This record gives sequence, structure tokens and C-alpha cells, in this order.
Amino acid sequence: MVEEIFDIVDETDSIVGSASRREVHRSGLLHRSTHLLVFDSRGRVLLQKRTNEKDTFPGRWDSSVSGHVDRGEEYDACVVREAYEEIGIDLEEAPERVFKIDACEETANEFTWVYRHWSDGPFFINKEEISEVRWFSGESVDQMLLEERDSFSPAFALVWRRLDQS
Repeated sequence: MVEEIFDIVDETDSIVGSASRREVHRSGLLHRSTHLLVFDSRGRVLLQKRTNEKDTFPGRWDSSVSGHVDRGEEYDACVVREAYEEIGIDLEEAPERVFKIDACEETANEFTWVYRHWSDGPFFINKEEISEVRWFSGESVDQMLLEERDSFSPAFALVWRRLDQS
């Protein structure tokens, strides 16, 4: 498998170089990611459970789609690519941008654009990255975050808190 290469950014999210995924994570370099929250016609959010083989936060619930921005890629192109790769949604353009999170510990030093999309499916799950997907009401996510916080990736917990404030 070809190793992923990411743009490295500074504290203003300006590109200053590039490095391998391994180097970025090992050295804590600032880089970019996207998260997509998919809601259905009943207002429920689709969450993915990361496979146990993932290098970060295996077996935890996460946003409907999440992924790193590759070297030379823009945020909007990344979310379109990741939506197709992870859950089989073929977006013609990037969905609604909701907010941006500055790089921090919870995001593993990633500047993160969060997007929102409405769809009832069908979804085609990439089993190499996702062990399952499930619809959750907002109230059940809130309750699970209170009672089972370690069941979620830290980035998703932050995304969900910020979504509630937006």
C-alpha cells in the first residue's frame, strides 16, 4: 500500500510542507482533516464505528465520514472523496460547511472543516475502515457521550459539542 502524504500547515492553516502519515502523527505536526455528519429525514445522525485495525481510536464511534486531506488537496475535495470511499455517497459538490475547528489535542493536531449532508441512503460501507454504521437520535448521542465517552473518538466528541453551539 502506498503511504499517504499530507500537507503540513502552520498555526494559521497555511501549507508549509508535506510529510508521510506516519511522520505527521509521530511528530504531532499540524495537518488537515474533514468530518461529515449525515442526517436522515427523521433528523437522526449516521455514525460509523471505526474498525479495530485503525491506527487511531480503533473500535470507537466517529462522524459519518472523516478523513485526512491529502497533499495538494482542498478541504472540499477531501470530503467529497472520503464520502465516496467510506460510505459510498457520490456527491457532485461539497455539502454545507458548518464550522471549522482549529488544530488541538482532541483533533490530533488537525485543522478540521465540519460538513453537513442530508441522506436516507443507501450507503455502501468500506469494511476496511468501518465495522458498522448506525442511526442515532441527537438525544442518544448526548446520553452516550455522558455515559460512555470513551466509546467515541475525541474529535467526534468535540465536533458534536460544537454542532450543538452552531
